[in-house]
Amino acid sequence: MLYNIILVLHVLIATALIAMVLLQQGKGADAGAAFGSGASGTVFGSQGSASFLTRTTAVLATLFFVTSLTLFTLASNLSKPASVVDTHAGQTTTEQSIPLDANTLAPESDIPETDVPAGEAPADNDVPVSQ
Repeated sequence: MLYNIILVLHVLIATALIAMVLLQQGKGADAGAAFGSGASGTVFGSQGSASFLTRTTAVLATLFFVTSLTLFTLASNLSKPASVVDTHAGQTTTEQSIPLDANTLAPESDIPETDVPAGEAPADNDVPVSQ
């Protein structure tokens, strides 16, 4: 819950910070006010809006930084990896009993069974064996 509130606040601060940066005038705009273009006589006084917008931007940037660190800390605490043993400790397994007979112990094979031990070839074999 706290994470979601800080996340919404973080997005609002980011939006306000973008707006404050876009509202500020560039350094070249002061040169026009020096020659009497009328830009110096604004609502914010003779200095213009530079100090108000600069301070507001600095405060918003600080708040953005603080909310970023807070979100990082909360996110790292939320997603702690759990041990595999702890995760599966509460689960019970149901084992099925498998009847043990000759068919289940050895898989079926297409190779016929012979009485000749492994590694030796029968004497009547037409295929030569390399030794």
